[in-house]
Amino acid sequence: MFTRILLASLFLAFSAIFVSAGDWARFRGLNGTGISDDKDVPVKWTNRNVLFKVKLPGSGNSSPIVVGNRLFVQSATKDKRLLICLDATTGKELWAKSVPGEVGRTHPKSSLASASPCSDGKHVYCVFWDGENVALYAYTIDGKLAWQRDLGAFTSQHGPGFSPIVVDGKVIINNDQDGSAVLHAFDANTGKPVWQVTRPAFRACYSTPFVREQGATGKELLVTSTAGISGYDPATGKQMWRYDWSFPGMPLRTVGSSVVSGDLVFGCAGDGNGERGMVAVRLDGKGNVTRTHMAWSKGSGTPYVPTLLVREGHLYGVLDTGMAICFEAATGKVAWQKRMCGSVSSSPVMIDGKVYVIDEMGSVCVYEANPTELKLLAKNSVGETVRSSPAVANGRLYIRGINHLFCIGK
Repeated sequence: MFTRILLASLFLAFSAIFVSAGDWARFRGLNGTGISDDKDVPVKWTNRNVLFKVKLPGSGNSSPIVVGNRLFVQSATKDKRLLICLDATTGKELWAKSVPGEVGRTHPKSSLASASPCSDGKHVYCVFWDGENVALYAYTIDGKLAWQRDLGAFTSQHGPGFSPIVVDGKVIINNDQDGSAVLHAFDANTGKPVWQVTRPAFRACYSTPFVREQGATGKELLVTSTAGISGYDPATGKQMWRYDWSFPGMPLRTVGSSVVSGDLVFGCAGDGNGERGMVAVRLDGKGNVTRTHMAWSKGSGTPYVPTLLVREGHLYGVLDTGMAICFEAATGKVAWQKRMCGSVSSSPVMIDGKVYVIDEMGSVCVYEANPTELKLLAKNSVGETVRSSPAVANGRLYIRGINHLFCIGK
């Protein structure tokens, strides 16, 4: 009996993969920053640097994640929703799991698989939409279903696309839709609800939460939507503070995620008609900080779908129109801006101090994170429509096109 228990324990231990700092285990990598210190990713490449190009079943805008030597990505066909596991070195498919689904209403630039998975090294967590309802699934690293949790119907103009994160043994999702907004936390091992918090609901939002480390005072979960930006205790769901967002016209929705620079958190919002909004909120408040903690705001010239990047007191990124931008984080002052590429729906990443921007035509522009001027270093192409944010791990850049997954490396 003892031998069987020991063998079972060893099997579980070796079935899990330790998540390291070099992995890209959630949407936009480590804590959603979109930043990697990897020094081996090519800046300019040729066909020799395309280590593999794999045709994916179906299509989607789901971003890939990488844990150890395994890459996970979601996709969809007209009648299935899929989670696919590839060997991150060779591109060989290791396994694929699917659930039934139907065609639902989406934005022309969205997809039936727009959410990105996340992992804690033991399980891979993903949100599937069957065209009407959404559900949270947990699979082991080896592809066995561990648990699933029905989240009910999803109502919006564009379909769902919210991505889960894992925080201290809890899977957290911001299920924000038209007329309903609930922040959920589930036990990562069992799927049992741990806590849930209702937030003010306006229009469906897709910004992914992240955690701010506060040293001796613990962690704070930051959540952004049309309602505003709030800080929560990730252990209990208790709200610590909130900034209520107001707009001069109709409420705008958040698609790109928030980022932090120093003691400021930044939120961006927009609409398909071109309206934009951005706020910088100080992080040292408690309770309702709406009237006291806004550092600055903007009503134009800010991104809607692409998420910003932070480096040494500056915000870098690209507008949806392809305009590269750099702001002073403390003031919001534009350091520089210049048109660089075509329309952009993916969020850029920063690798070793260089910003990689992928436009919808598959052009990959690389510029230096320099606060004084735009220094374009290279322009590459994968030759395929791209609306998914890339992943970076182990010296490789993984780009998910509308039909293929590309691996770029030395």
